[in-house]
Amino acid sequence: MELDYPIKTVMDDEGFLIDSSYEELINDKLAKDLYYNMVRIRTFDRKAINLQRQGRLGTYAPFEGQEASQVGSALALGSDDWIFPTYRDHGATLTYGADMVRTYMYWNGRVEGCVPPKGKKIFPPAVPIATQIPHAVGAAWAEKRKGTNNGAITYFGDGATSEGDFHEGLNFASVFKVPVVFFNQNNGYAISVPIERQMNSATIAQKSLAYGMPGIRIDGNDCFVVFFETKKAFEFARSGQGPTLIEAVTWRTGAHTTADDPTKYRTEEQGAKFVDPLLRLEKFMKNYGYWDEEWKTEVREQTEQEIEAAVIAMEQYPAANAEDLFDNVFAEMPAQLADQKESYLEHLRGQ
Repeated sequence: MELDYPIKTVMDDEGFLIDSSYEELINDKLAKDLYYNMVRIRTFDRKAINLQRQGRLGTYAPFEGQEASQVGSALALGSDDWIFPTYRDHGATLTYGADMVRTYMYWNGRVEGCVPPKGKKIFPPAVPIATQIPHAVGAAWAEKRKGTNNGAITYFGDGATSEGDFHEGLNFASVFKVPVVFFNQNNGYAISVPIERQMNSATIAQKSLAYGMPGIRIDGNDCFVVFFETKKAFEFARSGQGPTLIEAVTWRTGAHTTADDPTKYRTEEQGAKFVDPLLRLEKFMKNYGYWDEEWKTEVREQTEQEIEAAVIAMEQYPAANAEDLFDNVFAEMPAQLADQKESYLEHLRGQ
């Protein structure tokens, strides 16, 4: 079955196009848009890890290594499409227009971090595994029933394919030809559980067969193949033909979260075959005459300034209301929770 779903790629590890037909589709603007956004989210990601280590953010889920998958797919969306992220897809949501200050606030435990900018259909990050998949199907189905041309993309890891929500979402979307793209980022592990313990299938893409939808396996570290195949999947969805399952094979260089130690279950050799997606794009731009050293410096300075300003704004935000931990959870607060609230407020008053 693995032979039936080969990993599709557009450029090799040295940044040369494998298929010359893509030369007509790639231009200076696309290459620079991809590069800029990948630099931006990587800088955001590294800053967040540093902030967590300093005690200025809560536990954080890094994504370095998966920038091509997140940026390439997010740039392929239309302005009125829906995006349903996991807790690791803030690179995709930032690319799609999420507010950076609020994104940092989310990782600081603030409910304001779940509020998207006006006009942006960005669902709050899903921490429970795979629960966002049926939500995405529902939103896309609603768009279809309203007669719009909008669709939805939902992100998930390989571990989500072991959840019932994954299968229910794909089945419903297939039956009703819902305009949704199922975007799997397969980095080989669900926390410490390797994919061979997750499933007996050779690929995730082949699971599309059971639901009668197209499935494709792509190089998740090649930003071009991610962009073009996601765009193609949305064109298919908008034409009324239904969903597509994309498996982007990638590698996360760091830990599952800042509370995790991947050296306990992963080896350096496992990630050696994956070329840094940002370095790969940089090689491509040099090979084909798109590279500008002065522009690169401007991009890095611009993103660093934006991120430093976002951190300052996040830390200057008014303190959270402690009662938010308890209020608006139940229609009528249970006595036990009311006691906990009062005990907590007494503790705060005593500080």
